[in-house]
Amino acid sequence: MGVVACGAIAGHVTGIAARNDWPVDVRALPPLLHNRPDRIAGRVEDAVTELRARYATVAVAFADCGTYGALDEVCARLRVPRLRGAHCYDVFAGASRLAELLAQEPGTYVLTDFLVRSFRRAVVTELGLDRFPQLREDYFRHYRRVVWLAQYPTGPLHTAARRAAEFLGLPLEVVTVGDQGLERELRALVTGWSADPGASARSPRPG
Repeated sequence: MGVVACGAIAGHVTGIAARNDWPVDVRALPPLLHNRPDRIAGRVEDAVTELRARYATVAVAFADCGTYGALDEVCARLRVPRLRGAHCYDVFAGASRLAELLAQEPGTYVLTDFLVRSFRRAVVTELGLDRFPQLREDYFRHYRRVVWLAQYPTGPLHTAARRAAEFLGLPLEVVTVGDQGLERELRALVTGWSADPGASARSPRPG
């Protein structure tokens, strides 16, 4: 089985597949595509097309990720499933838990392990804050806290998360979620999805 995965979660996908003995070949796309979500659907379509030359079954380990339905259109047309949810935060924490966190404080900036590790590159450099630090106030003035949805909260990651929050001038809260949510979603992809062309590309086969 071939899986086209967001680079931000590809390592988790590979690890989960290995510990479950799932014969999955993970094709990771660049995580910085999230800074240009208009490009995600096209890149996923190209990768699915390539993997189909080698595998009878292909799935997509992306949530919607800011494509506003463009990825769903590709998945429906190619008849491949994707992870449920609006973004990987939904996948890791669960949509209801994430909604509760945002209801408690709408001004919440969310991090995952990947974003903690890559904060300097993915946030500081990509937003130009290393060159124009005065932009930090423009970008983050409405945020009130950082919530780290921790998959594996090691000591070094705690340090990196604290530094990221300090850079933003915000308090840090750690919510340990593990990767069980992603594992449940991947199990649905691996064990079979509806082949009905009229069904949602996100809906697993009942039962």
